[in-house]
Amino acid sequence: MLQFPIRQERLLGIETEGTLANCMRLNLLSRTGHRVLFLLREFTANNPEELYKRLVEMDWEKYIAPDGYVCVTSSVQTGSIQDTRFANLKAKDAIVDRIKKKCGRRPDSGPERDMAVVFLYWHENQGGIFLDTSGESLSKRGYRKMPFKAPMQETLAAATILATGWRGEGHFINPMCGSGTLAIEAALIALGKAPGLLRSNYGFMHLQGFPKDDWQALRQTARTAAKKSLPCRIIATDIDPQAIEASRKNAQTAGVEQLIEFSLCDYADTPTPDGGGVVMLNPEYGERLGEADDLAQTYKGIGDFFKQKCQGYQGYVFTGNLALAKKIGLKTKRRLVFYNGKIECRLLEYDLYAGSQRPAAVS
Repeated sequence: MLQFPIRQERLLGIETEGTLANCMRLNLLSRTGHRVLFLLREFTANNPEELYKRLVEMDWEKYIAPDGYVCVTSSVQTGSIQDTRFANLKAKDAIVDRIKKKCGRRPDSGPERDMAVVFLYWHENQGGIFLDTSGESLSKRGYRKMPFKAPMQETLAAATILATGWRGEGHFINPMCGSGTLAIEAALIALGKAPGLLRSNYGFMHLQGFPKDDWQALRQTARTAAKKSLPCRIIATDIDPQAIEASRKNAQTAGVEQLIEFSLCDYADTPTPDGGGVVMLNPEYGERLGEADDLAQTYKGIGDFFKQKCQGYQGYVFTGNLALAKKIGLKTKRRLVFYNGKIECRLLEYDLYAGSQRPAAVS
């Protein structure tokens, strides 16, 4: 089995030894991280020539096959170059030149991230070179075959659900479900099902010495650990028949269709069974001119829905438009910052008391 140089790194907020086994485990189990980077070397370089010199010294033939393929991506901020693509080119040249010198052949290279991927971090004169063991972003779980409008990324959906503290205790209600990402991620979380089980390709699979048998054993352990049924109900609704169709098919691909109750209805008619839990909506933000005015009534209606039908639940609204959020008319308990791409968003939490207590109106 390939052993990377042992180095204690903080990957995705988790302290772990730097072995390929741990990289595989993180890729399989991480719900919110986008990629698992393995640090090979830190360096100093003041210009592209020094960058090339630092990287061509490394034992790239241990990681990338001479008949393989490598993609170089980067985060570069240095005054020594004007175009970051030039840094990628110098890094790529160093890698393939080293492999050709040692093996007599050089691997192919290009922009596709479906095989071996190397990540270059170079800011000012400080840098690091990593193996991107994920390849494609981990947000691409593999189940969303039918996107609908502007779907929330799977990793962001999982992060917002985890932020509520919900793990399957109480129901999960998702009006305005769109392509079903929130409901599907909720089902995966409640089951304890590894989010990476549907992925058939990762960057680490294309590295020298990839231990295929160990990977299959790890996947089997993850499958066995997942629950088969849930004590709660997950309900997803949308007024658009195409959204419900997309949600059903995506849930089927994810293997959780039987655990989600899909209904075609207006968000205000979404059933909220006794027992409490979480009700979460991700309404449109009104990013285009004139849309915000049209959505004002929708946001006001969300507040009415919370007050009239969701008592005993924790209410959540994920939005990138705080002006519209004020139309909900309820006092927030928490306002958590998230980013949907470049859009700064908030996950707004509301206590929806049962009985005589009522949510306080915004002053």
